Amino acid sequence: MKRRHVILGLSLTAAALAAPLTAGIAHAQDAYPTKPIRLVVPFPPGGTTDIVGRLFADKLSQALGQTVVVENKAGAGGSIGSAQVASAEPDGYTLGIATVSTHGINPAIYHNLPFDAEKDFTPISNLASVPNIMVINPKVPAKNISEFIALAKKEPGKLAYASAGNGSVSHMMGELFKMASGTDLMHVPYRGVGPALNDTLAGQVDVLYDNLPSSLPHVQAGKLIAMAVASPKRVAALPDVPTFAEAGLAAVNDSSWFGLIGPANLPKPVLDKLYAAVVKVSADPAVVQRLESLGAAPVANTPEEYAKQISAEIAKNKRIAKEANVKID
Repeated sequence: MKRRHVILGLSLTAAALAAPLTAGIAHAQDAYPTKPIRLVVPFPPGGTTDIVGRLFADKLSQALGQTVVVENKAGAGGSIGSAQVASAEPDGYTLGIATVSTHGINPAIYHNLPFDAEKDFTPISNLASVPNIMVINPKVPAKNISEFIALAKKEPGKLAYASAGNGSVSHMMGELFKMASGTDLMHVPYRGVGPALNDTLAGQVDVLYDNLPSSLPHVQAGKLIAMAVASPKRVAALPDVPTFAEAGLAAVNDSSWFGLIGPANLPKPVLDKLYAAVVKVSADPAVVQRLESLGAAPVANTPEEYAKQISAEIAKNKRIAKEANVKID
């Protein structure tokens, strides 16, 4: 009997000690955030990922009442920065920007990634959708995408397309275009979109697949000719340019996206606060206007919807990588 009383007493004591700890954790999550938040952008400053990341960091700081500090951690196609997010404490104080590259292409082509893109993160929301575009140098004798496809089929392997590098969004888009259109284009990889764009402008290569923001000014200046955009609808800045879906190439019509993620097992109260803040920021007229100036649009889908989007992106790029034999060891 005495032994039973002792065990019961110890159990009650343990429960009493645990109660303040549990309450403290719950309170900390409820009070979140109580200190600055680190936002890892896995690419260098100046690119679309950085622009979107900094735009939302500034507005999320206001919505959450704590400073969101951007840290650029570039390298390995975005994998270095993403790995830092995956290994961080799941307390909401280290977040990251995920892209088609980091959470769609890299899992499909790298065999030694330091993280699992589906298991090691908490998807929070897709922040923005950015159209992609196919442009050609004016010396190419094609006024529209139908003429381009006919030319490419007439002279297989003669026309060359530039990409930002092996395994980049532009590379995978180029390979997908070849599959969808039944054409044979030569791939010329560069070390980044800047050099690829410069050589397309100079006529060293014929075609470039790119995010809209970097190519748009050159299209508007008449230095490049737009063939089609990957977007749910036509881009306001280029009303005469069809979408790939309109051109009969629906498989190529996926936009790029830039989303907010945290480490796996982010507590639900923290996740809910972050998602609510994203929804609020995405409705801010200043954010909408800035994104529209890039040819982009806010998305603000739910964590569940964003998780499905990431899985679908990985599956799509695995199909492309297998058929085009794209892999990086």
